[in-house]
Amino acid sequence: MTPAHSPLQTPPKRKGISRVWFALRHSISGLQLAMREPAFRLEMIAAAVLVPASFWVAQGPIEQVLLLASLVLVLVVELLNTAIEAAIDRIGPEYHLLSKAAKDLGSAAVLLTVGLALATWAIIGFAH
Repeated sequence: MTPAHSPLQTPPKRKGISRVWFALRHSISGLQLAMREPAFRLEMIAAAVLVPASFWVAQGPIEQVLLLASLVLVLVVELLNTAIEAAIDRIGPEYHLLSKAAKDLGSAAVLLTVGLALATWAIIGFAH
């Protein structure tokens, strides 16, 4: 008896609602993995505090969207940074300048995004 697909082949593509269901399961799995990362947990705690605060700080829907989008963007970039780190770690534990560069660039992306969120909150917060 032969398997439906060998370990070297990708599984067949799903279609319709099955595809959406499996994509959702993979996304939830990714979020569960991210919750193991201390930086992501800290950013989630900050978001849990700041999302309700955004309803108090914002004076209109555009400000509300900007405040919330800045928080979500930090989380998205942190997820991408974690994915980069996982891929680099998968390659091997030995030190390599390109591995360091990839990890440092991902970290810099998180730093810039956190700076953008802080600036967005400061500008909107101080405007009122």
